[in-house]
Amino acid sequence: MSQYDVIIIGAGPGGYVSAIRCAQLGMKTALVDGRETLGGTCLNVGCIPSKALLHATHMLHEAEHNFAAMGLKGKSPSVDWKQMKSYKTDVVTQNTGGIEFLLKKNKIDWIKGYASKVAAGKVKVGDTEYDTKNVVIASGSVPSTLLGVKVDNDKGVVVDSTGALDLPKVPKKLTVIGAGVIGLELGSVYARLGAEVTVVEYMDAICSGMDADVQRSFKRILEKQGLKFVMGAAVSSVDTTKTKAKVNYTLKKSPDEEQTLDADVVLVATGRKPFHDGLGLEAAGVKLTKRGQIATDDRWQTNVSGIYAIGDVIEGPMLAHKAEDEGMAVAEVIAGKHGHVNYSLIPGVVYTTPEVATVGTTEAELKAEGKKPKIGKFMFMGNARAKAVHQGDGFVKLIVDKETDRVLGAAIIGPAAGDMIHEICVAMEFGASAQDIAMTCHAHPTYSEAVREAALACGDGAIHA
Repeated sequence: MSQYDVIIIGAGPGGYVSAIRCAQLGMKTALVDGRETLGGTCLNVGCIPSKALLHATHMLHEAEHNFAAMGLKGKSPSVDWKQMKSYKTDVVTQNTGGIEFLLKKNKIDWIKGYASKVAAGKVKVGDTEYDTKNVVIASGSVPSTLLGVKVDNDKGVVVDSTGALDLPKVPKKLTVIGAGVIGLELGSVYARLGAEVTVVEYMDAICSGMDADVQRSFKRILEKQGLKFVMGAAVSSVDTTKTKAKVNYTLKKSPDEEQTLDADVVLVATGRKPFHDGLGLEAAGVKLTKRGQIATDDRWQTNVSGIYAIGDVIEGPMLAHKAEDEGMAVAEVIAGKHGHVNYSLIPGVVYTTPEVATVGTTEAELKAEGKKPKIGKFMFMGNARAKAVHQGDGFVKLIVDKETDRVLGAAIIGPAAGDMIHEICVAMEFGASAQDIAMTCHAHPTYSEAVREAALACGDGAIHA
């Protein structure tokens, strides 16, 4: 077999995007993945199927709570859980099939199997060893485990995010351990389906590290939607029977008093950890960080020449779009060009209703640095489009340098927040001021007018506040 210019391990968003860019840059490229379908965790058991369920259950919520007010009369729809999961599977199939088409279009070889050995110039898959000038490790991540809690997706009582996407039935009581993105999104899905959802979180605020204003408002909105929260709680164990579970925990304010929660299903959503098991990195001499990530330099190269790593296996936020950016950038580097990722401008999104999106620095971080931020804030209750679709909760918040008026960060909680955040990302990429955004005409009526109003609030004041 002729030598490859690059072999990429892992066909998730980082891996397949990197493969496509490598091929576009003229390199003979192969992609290694052992799943039956391409796309990694994100397309198969993560981002895409969860968004399908979020959309379906949002439609149910609209029918149950808002249709009558809009003059849409009739019996509320019943839930066919089997059909809803079939819809989710169809969405996944369409997307993963699209990736396979893109590989063929770009003449990329899909080596089906799992890499069992990586070394400079070599990748072993099954019994075959392949020669390559460069290796990119994009093997992603897996759900984190919790001491004292055993996950068994097959039993369907204590599950991780993968198991939560395919429960045999909607539970009457669901306990979610962890108030991060995954826990809140899937908790929101099952709450809309009628489950009694309780979220148990060790920290004192949801979505750790997010803007404090968003944390408080987001939690209140989710509580209005029926989610219950137990904050400052450390889970010690989960006891299970064939069909039930008991979550044992203690509150930080009373650590000697153990408390329990009964549940039909427990979702362990305590984050994710890098996955590079079975690649033989130690034998290859590839260094890891103290947190088990693959150590790389600013060109995504490990300490071993010709071996690179991107995505969830290296430092930084575990986000599909971060991996995609790194995938394109490392391809550019391997091709002798200049790859670049602006890590200060990677947005984060929670796809509940309302959506939550953030980018850049927070108000608290700036104050901790001794800087004086200027805040522009606008509530969606003042946005005509948001009110017209029953989504007046939330706000746009711009964090701006008081002296220069330069936008340093933003937080949005409201309709289409995950799309609107990119206007701010582009503005920040070009060093825009709040005044630049305020002076830009925004179409009416749109949700995005709230961004302009927040920018106006940094100056003489918002118009519709």
